[in-house]
Formats: sequence, C-alpha cells, structure tokens
Amino acid sequence: MFSSQRQAEILRLVREQRTCTITDLAGRFGVSDETIRRNIKPLIADGLLIKVHGGIMLPERLDEPPFQRRMVSSQEGKQAIGARIGELVRDGDSLILEGGTTCLHIAQALAARSRLTVVTNSIEVARVLASRNGNRVFIAGGELRADDCAAVGDSALAFLRQFHVRYAIVSVTAIDMQGRFMDALPADAAFSLAAFAQAERRVVAADCAKFGHSALVHAFGAEGVDLLVTDQAPAPALQQVFAAAGLELMVGTQAPPQPIPSNA
Repeated sequence: MFSSQRQAEILRLVREQRTCTITDLAGRFGVSDETIRRNIKPLIADGLLIKVHGGIMLPERLDEPPFQRRMVSSQEGKQAIGARIGELVRDGDSLILEGGTTCLHIAQALAARSRLTVVTNSIEVARVLASRNGNRVFIAGGELRADDCAAVGDSALAFLRQFHVRYAIVSVTAIDMQGRFMDALPADAAFSLAAFAQAERRVVAADCAKFGHSALVHAFGAEGVDLLVTDQAPAPALQQVFAAAGLELMVGTQAPPQPIPSNA
C-alpha cells in the first residue's frame, strides 16, 4: 500500500473509531510503529489529526463534547439505564456515583429512593440527591472541572478511600470489541478505579452508542466489572467477551423522560 493510500485509510479509521493507537495501526497495516509515525506526521502538521500519548485522534475529539450536549445525546437510552438502576438500588443502600451525564440521569431516577448514602464528585449529582428523603450525600473536594462541575485529582481520590459502599456506579466514554472500557480523560479513569476499590459491586452504566468504539484511556477490562447496565444488548461477539469475563449484563427498556426533581 502506498503511503498516500495508507494515510487516507488512517484518517478513515480515526473518524470511525474516534481514536487509534500507533501500535494498533502498525498491526493493522503490517508495518512498523516508526512507519506509522512517518505516515501520520504530515497529517498532524496539516491539522487533520492531533497526536496524543501513544496514539492519534481528530482535533474535535481531544475532549468529549460539552456536558449539556452530552446530556441530550442518547437521552432515552440513558433514562432507560437510570430506570433499571433505580430498580437495582434499594432504600437505605450506599453507593458511589460519579459525575458523567449517564450518572446524572441515574441520580434523577434515584430521587424516588430514600435513606441513600451517596458519595460523589459531582455537584450536579449532589444537587439532585442531597436533602431528599433522608439521604446523606458526601461530596469529594478537588479541582472543579468547568465542563461538568466534577471534582478531580488526588484529593478526590483520597476522599473516596474513606468509604465502603454497596455499589460503585460509573460511566465510560467507550467499550471496544475486546471488552476494554475506556474514558476520554485520565482523571475519569482514575476516579472509576478508585470507586471500584471501595465497593462490593462494581457497576458500569453505558448506552449502546458506546459499544464498538475506543477512547484515549484504557480504564479497565471486562474482568474488572461485576455488572454492565445498558439500554440495548451489544453484539453477540461482545456478549461472549463479557460472559467469558464473568460480567453480568442488564438491559433496560426505554423509560419516559424524567425531569430533574426540585429540592423544594
């Protein structure tokens, strides 16, 4: 394959998969890592790609889209996931709930529950669940991200280590066909891993749009998750990967839209 053809195929793959690693590209084309680096160098110089640690991505994929846009993306699926987790979590349970948009939909569904103990790094999650139905909400400190009002960093991780909870519920940016759970930002992956270490049951909430894609950071594998809650079943090949890892799959049904409850 001529270099120009390979460059066109690399661009197609990045547009399709959102991110690609140098190693994966070298394996796909049967060339060395150094050859791939030479191929992508002019694409980076022209602004068509951005170089990140170990790989490349499109310029607009350096971060996830703004929080409010993500809130309405796959909204029905996220509400269906929230409804299923609302059935899973019982009154009086304890949980860690991180600050992604899927988890905010989960918080809205959990507003009907009572006497929950909730540990979160999200101001938005805390706002929905605090001071309601006898709940207790503990919020982590740290650097507050402007996009989603979530606290990140070492102090947020240290805060989590004080707690032992029934459930740790996190979301991810993508799940590839090898069953690798991925995040767009290292801080989100670190928070999820810290949350899982403090929980009896490790839960990932991810809508079907996340299947078959990759993202910048490999957070954990299927063997590191107890339960995946989604809105539609993944492809059979991915289901086999999950089954081999002992991961339980819970598929929700679409739920009617749920407004954010008022604290009044």
